[in-house]
Amino acid sequence: MKKSRKTPSSEIKEGKYRSIFNAANDGLILIDLETDRVVDANAAAWVMHGYTCEEFIGLHPTDLIHPMSRELFRDFVQTFRSDAEHDTLLRHVCRDGATFYAEWRGRLFSYRDRPCLLGVVRDVSRRIRTEKRLQKRIEANTREQATLLEISHTLASTLELQPGLILDQLREIIEYTHAGLFKLDDSTLTALAVNGPQQLEQAVPFQVRVEGPGILEALFNEHRPIRIADVNSADPEAVLLRLVLKGDTAGFLKGVQAWMWVPLEVKGRIIGVLGIAHSRRNFFTAHHAALALSMADQVAITMVNSELYENARGLAALQERQRLAQNLHDAVNQSLFSAGLIAEVLPRLWDRDQAEARKSLEDLRRLTRGALAEMRGLLAELRPSVISDSSLGDLLRQLANAFTGRTNIPVSVTVAGEHVLSSKIQVALYRICQETLNNIAKHAEASRVEIDLHYDANSADSTGKEKGARPATFTGTPQRVEVDSVEMQIRDDGRGFDSSVITAPGHYGLGMMRERAEAVGAQLTVISHPGQGTEVTLRWPRIAKQEAL
Repeated sequence: MKKSRKTPSSEIKEGKYRSIFNAANDGLILIDLETDRVVDANAAAWVMHGYTCEEFIGLHPTDLIHPMSRELFRDFVQTFRSDAEHDTLLRHVCRDGATFYAEWRGRLFSYRDRPCLLGVVRDVSRRIRTEKRLQKRIEANTREQATLLEISHTLASTLELQPGLILDQLREIIEYTHAGLFKLDDSTLTALAVNGPQQLEQAVPFQVRVEGPGILEALFNEHRPIRIADVNSADPEAVLLRLVLKGDTAGFLKGVQAWMWVPLEVKGRIIGVLGIAHSRRNFFTAHHAALALSMADQVAITMVNSELYENARGLAALQERQRLAQNLHDAVNQSLFSAGLIAEVLPRLWDRDQAEARKSLEDLRRLTRGALAEMRGLLAELRPSVISDSSLGDLLRQLANAFTGRTNIPVSVTVAGEHVLSSKIQVALYRICQETLNNIAKHAEASRVEIDLHYDANSADSTGKEKGARPATFTGTPQRVEVDSVEMQIRDDGRGFDSSVITAPGHYGLGMMRERAEAVGAQLTVISHPGQGTEVTLRWPRIAKQEAL
């Protein structure tokens, strides 16, 4: 009778630790480092791979490892040959070809006086799937926040309302079939832009009369978004929608099922609404509503800014300053909103990409610096004496910082000399520079701007110092130092234009700049060519008749 040979399992079973070995929830695999074969394993190890004990013992460990992870496993084994501790994450293959992720942790183990690797294998597939889903959500949220930030920059870069651009920007964060931007006047919604039905796009601006008691209150839902799963259902919100969009505007509802109303609110007052539709039923989620509401806040500020700007263009000088001061205040809100978005994204962005995070920190610094400059501009508008009493060089740098904060376009300011001009001349130079920067923001598409201010001092000032001498440092209220002339140049590298048409109707800004220059006896020159940028030059020569200015 042939004598039976004990298997490795039976030999370990005889040891005092065998019960612990078998009871472990994690897979335990014993690998002979000389033969590179599995010499023992517990039930958890062979079950998770779909083998029986007899099939599992004797396998080469790479039979259990996905080809994409075998190089990592070889490095893992080599580490243990050097008597070091190590762990790793590998992709495993089951007997039936299915795969899962396993975390390996091991140590050297002597078995039958042979060096072995005792590997502790834990199935972490569920954790990996959860982490991947979380990472996808983080990446999606980061993209959304970055897009919102870009939208904020775009909307803040102009004082003119561009309704079509707003709907195009909306599509960057929310997929839709139809969309409309409406302005509210009393109980009438005026469509400023439509993306969707061609007949409605061509009919813009058309009006939707909201009639009936309580309909407006129900439509704006206490200033919260309304999501409608099916516009054809009997739900009260769907019935209300069909009541509002009837007749010619019922075309909004053709080919769509889901709908969302998003109110546009400023300081507790509804000024309009975004209507967003999709062909898929119950498409819009609470997350969509939150995204749309974030953008709606910026759209509402832009609409108010645009209205204030248009009103300011037709008012007298004092009224214009008051309106512009409010406009500057709203611009600060946009800068701070953008800064807030960056601050929200930064922690997650820092963990993912520190180089990109540092760029965002620079954006944050630029925005806060621009907001500070805007607030100083606001104080100057509220106290006009600030403009006439301050250093013109400092005022131009303040305008440059505010412009960069709004537009992300760098501006260099160079001042040759430092003199105090008469108040009327200084205000004219300041206003012309301000209007020029506004024109660049709206039209130029520039990547950089340069401002040069040059004084030509008189042969002697009130203290008797010779021309060309280094100017004295001002203390307290600066003395009035006469200058023969002053020249200001503002250059941009934008798209330029045909300077022969600057006197044509519609160029209000340039016309106002010429009027300001002529009022103080200065000469304004505008040189521009398509694709070659623009140069605005203002020259003021001091003559005897201007001593009273």
